[in-house]
Amino acid sequence: MATRRKGRPGGYEEIAAHFRRLMDSGELSPGDPLPSMRDVCDQFGSAITTVNRAFRLLQEEGRTVSKPGVGTIVRDMSRVRVPFSTYGDVLAPGGDKGPWERATAAQGLDGRMLVEAPEEVGAPADVAARLGIEPGALVVHRRRRATIGEDVVQLQDAWYPLEIARAAGLDRPGKVVGGVLGAMTGAGLSPTSTDHDVEVWVPSAQQAAELSLGSRVSVLVVERVTYDATVRVLELTRHTGAADRLTLTYKGLPLRATGAEGSTS
Repeated sequence: MATRRKGRPGGYEEIAAHFRRLMDSGELSPGDPLPSMRDVCDQFGSAITTVNRAFRLLQEEGRTVSKPGVGTIVRDMSRVRVPFSTYGDVLAPGGDKGPWERATAAQGLDGRMLVEAPEEVGAPADVAARLGIEPGALVVHRRRRATIGEDVVQLQDAWYPLEIARAAGLDRPGKVVGGVLGAMTGAGLSPTSTDHDVEVWVPSAQQAAELSLGSRVSVLVVERVTYDATVRVLELTRHTGAADRLTLTYKGLPLRATGAEGSTS
């Protein structure tokens, strides 16, 4: 335990800054516990309410998380690069990894996908609009949680027109080995192009809880629509992840269509 300091009691911002320096220097690593509040009170000569405020600030900033039975620990803030090219790599059926698992494995990370049982539901209005169907029409909704180790880093929701889901086996429970795009290709659906919308939002209370986020950490929301060669919509996915842990990488995107003439300015 650190020795008690002399002089005026430490304020909550000073206490929080002290622990930030320890984290930034590597003296405290992801998963390491912070000292008990009582020990910090002794170290800084501060009241328990002051220390509690400092701990709360660190959690709001996404620096720490609370673990039942453990206490306050340092949150892993290492970034995961998700290259768009990874999606093209899983178009062939029969692979053993989806895009998330390929992206994390390439960085030496233990990335996994936790899959909930799919449900047939009536399409909400916003989902129906993106899929080009009537609101309330039956779709298959799949929910997945992308993890690194024990941490949930990204929440994934996907909706499929019923006939697409049944053709590709996406209405069946369990993980789609090799990824959904490979399953579609194997079913002859030929995913060909995608549209991406990327936005930054304040997380809902449920999203913050699932991602172990502090109130000051934003989420990155990526909505992707996948089309076949006839521009029929095959899939709508919505990926919600901690903005301080994800880097989306788009490389080699064309500035104009192949063979186009004239200026692109």
